[in-house]
Amino acid sequence: MGFRLPAIRRASSLIARQASPKSDDIPKGYFAVYVGERQNRFVIPISYLNQPSFQDLLSQAEEEFGYDHPMGGLTIPCSEDVFQHTISFFKGQ
Repeated sequence: MGFRLPAIRRASSLIARQASPKSDDIPKGYFAVYVGERQNRFVIPISYLNQPSFQDLLSQAEEEFGYDHPMGGLTIPCSEDVFQHTISFFKGQ
């Protein structure tokens, strides 16, 4: 019996992100966020929205950007390392 854990997907480069900013490259049940100084794009499961530590990141985004995100998508104002460390705890849940 097998099961599948939610995974994050990272856009390979800034060029790839700019070339296909459409929502049709995001699978159903996922959404895109932009993280870090270089604004790297991650596609993550919507189930992460229920996690208290991810909600803390969303609160930081609201404080910094309000509802006007410069990338057109959700921008998380933390380093990529902090983001990956935070979401690494969600993978087993």
